[in-house]
Amino acid sequence: MRLTLHTDYALRMLIYVAARADGLCTVSDVAAAYGLSRNHLLKVAQTLRDIGVVETTRGRTGGIRLAKAPEAIGIGALVRATEEAFSLAECMQAEGGSCCVISPACRLKGMLHEALAAFLAVLDRYTLADIVRNRAELGPLLGLGAVAA
Repeated sequence: MRLTLHTDYALRMLIYVAARADGLCTVSDVAAAYGLSRNHLLKVAQTLRDIGVVETTRGRTGGIRLAKAPEAIGIGALVRATEEAFSLAECMQAEGGSCCVISPACRLKGMLHEALAAFLAVLDRYTLADIVRNRAELGPLLGLGAVAA
């Protein structure tokens, strides 16, 4: 399974925001830290706002911050909310997913559904807090300097 860039960037943005001591940053801060497109990250920030995990404020002192405690942001739920499709194979697509000639008798599709469920079940065991437990190590890598653990 490969996550979309949108989900990857959403996770990275949340890690950055959670690793900051003050919890407030701009999309430009995140873009600079990871070397990513600011325009793409604007869309990611909007998605994160829409699903309720970040708050955004406009203006000179504006930015983004977590809307919930890191312990309340489940990674499995976040991935489900940011991924558009979980088609591990063509036959799993909602529309047009039956062009494989053996699809009516194939058992692989069920196995792939089971594997996807296991993948998401593992992610369901973790929160953003689990990812940023090593803030002291993440801070310098993200250009945040020394960050309190």
